[in-house]
Amino acid sequence: MADETEFLKHVYDRFNARDMEAVLAGMHEDVMWANGMEGGHVHGRDGVRSYWTRQWAMIDPHVEPVSFSRGEDREVIVEVHQVVRDLQGNLLADKTVGHVFRIEDGLVTRFDIREAAG
Repeated sequence: MADETEFLKHVYDRFNARDMEAVLAGMHEDVMWANGMEGGHVHGRDGVRSYWTRQWAMIDPHVEPVSFSRGEDREVIVEVHQVVRDLQGNLLADKTVGHVFRIEDGLVTRFDIREAAG
């Protein structure tokens, strides 16, 4: 799991830096990605690119991984501290959430969001 933890730390770092292409490179072409704004999932790298383009035009999310654990079915569960601001810097949300990743052959194949444990 150490390799997956380091991989995901890099993904979060690049997401927070808004380096979209570096993050997308770590995803399977047919990734299924949770749409935290509108619900459901977006599909494929182009779907994620479009989703993040819309999201970043409206809000400024920042996510810091707090802990990593292995879930059932080999997924990696990341508890993250999520701070969301509007584009003027006003705080919209400050909470801990759970991110669930399925990784196959070094690429994210699925990402889901859940309430934080505890």
